[in-house]
Amino acid sequence: MPSTKISIRNLNVSYKDAHAISNLNLEINANEIMALIGPTKSGITTLLRTLNRLIDLNPDARVEGDIEIDGKSIGGREVDITELRRKVGMVFEIPTPLPMTVFDNVAYGLRLGVKREKRVINELVEKALRDAALWDDVKSRLNTPALSLSGGQQQRLCIARILALEPDVILLDRPCSGLDPISTSNIEDSLTRLKEQYTIVIAPHNVQQAGRVADRVAFLLMGELVEEATSSDIFYEPKDQRTSDYIRGRFG
Repeated sequence: MPSTKISIRNLNVSYKDAHAISNLNLEINANEIMALIGPTKSGITTLLRTLNRLIDLNPDARVEGDIEIDGKSIGGREVDITELRRKVGMVFEIPTPLPMTVFDNVAYGLRLGVKREKRVINELVEKALRDAALWDDVKSRLNTPALSLSGGQQQRLCIARILALEPDVILLDRPCSGLDPISTSNIEDSLTRLKEQYTIVIAPHNVQQAGRVADRVAFLLMGELVEEATSSDIFYEPKDQRTSDYIRGRFG
């Protein structure tokens, strides 16, 4: 029986007078890949940003309802936001390597706060790069600028930077958008391995990617959850006609 990692209850998110998410209820299990699919303006990016409270940075955003991670609400004022965002790391659509070396990009977060020995940092950086399937590409280039890497390598570097902080949950907002098929395949292979250690929530760049990597899929439309099920059920036996129409390309 899978254990629940994230529990979303009666979630409503709006920007001024525009509703982005309406009465969303969703459970996300530990050590699974949950894909969020839907057309533009379905509230998917908003949902991802709500899961680690990046939504708080938007002064026009209003959030109601509750989100629990490991049984604890993330919405209270007493929540340590820095610790929450370490625990729930996010990788964005456009790779954002820091203007420093490959090694320093991954080590950046490790050098903040807790003082660690150089040996420990070296070990954690290597582990993160291995987990992100990037070590073999960069092990002889650790001191070169991160911006010299290819787009796919930069995206995996951003994943490694998150992994170095040993999060519990990884949020991915269209991480393969604009990447070539080989880079996309490398990232997808990494995700399949990473779910053994982490819970992953991904907004895939197309429905085919959801079918390839996700254990379960949630289909959102105009901020409402239409259907949530295993990947095979969503793609082969959807219960809602709107789900069938979307995954077959009839709209969106």
